Amino acid sequence: MNGISIIDQLDPHEWSNEETAAYEAAIEAVNGAVGAYSAVIAAEESKPRPDRRVIDQARAAQSRLAREREGLRSTDREQIARARAHYAQLAREVLAGIA
Repeated sequence: MNGISIIDQLDPHEWSNEETAAYEAAIEAVNGAVGAYSAVIAAEESKPRPDRRVIDQARAAQSRLAREREGLRSTDREQIARARAHYAQLAREVLAGIA
């Protein structure tokens, strides 16, 4: 290690209240989708004969979503707007599948 912090290499960025709120909403949308997959897992595990494939697919989706959440960039307004819409819709679709 060279003793230089990664933070020292970042460009400065001042967040507006709007950017902050949008970024937090995008993170919450991803978290909502992760939670929807948790509901899928719980529903499947409560069955007398749980389908391991359904559980494994839901866990894989949660892992994928965690990686995608890490890829969100607060400075990319278009990405944040797309993420908010996409992950909110994904959560609704996943939950509709277990209703």
